[in-house]
Amino acid sequence: MKKVSNPPVTVTKSSCPMCCRELVTTWVPDNIPFFGEVMHITSICGCGFRYSDTLILTEREPVHYELMVRSIDDLDARIVRSTSGTIRIPQLGIDIEPGPASESFISNIEGVLERVEEILGMVTRWEEEEKVARAQELLSILQRTRAGEYEITVVIEDPLGNSAIIAENAARRELTDDEASLLKTGMIVFEKDEVMS
Repeated sequence: MKKVSNPPVTVTKSSCPMCCRELVTTWVPDNIPFFGEVMHITSICGCGFRYSDTLILTEREPVHYELMVRSIDDLDARIVRSTSGTIRIPQLGIDIEPGPASESFISNIEGVLERVEEILGMVTRWEEEEKVARAQELLSILQRTRAGEYEITVVIEDPLGNSAIIAENAARRELTDDEASLLKTGMIVFEKDEVMS
């Protein structure tokens, strides 16, 4: 039987942003299918403050995936969204862009639509009549989509190339440099300096 080695764990200490006491952060490297090399980060303070994230260390060519959702079967298509991935549903004017607290996830189209429905559900509790009406309209369309009665396009774009739609009928292409430069990454990206000769 092959022995499984534990990945090396690094521990660092800094000041807690909430109480300024000692904040202990553990850094654990890993390799995850579709994402590649990642670093799991967990920070814990005695005051109760906790933070965790998974940083993707692999960078690929900027990518654009597109899938026409025409039937209930298309809802099963796998979505891999890294912290730098932007999800769009153009027909509905929905853009889910990465921010500082973006999370990576692996789901399917239906799971993404459920996430959008949760956000729209919160909007319907606002008092602005115009926004509530639009949110209710979008919720109705999403319900019809999930019933196979309405067609939408789901797009995922990633300037770091770590996101994907995994389905036979998904279209994939590389983004141009100009297209990639317009996308948010949701994180600080460090670029290597070229070595001067």
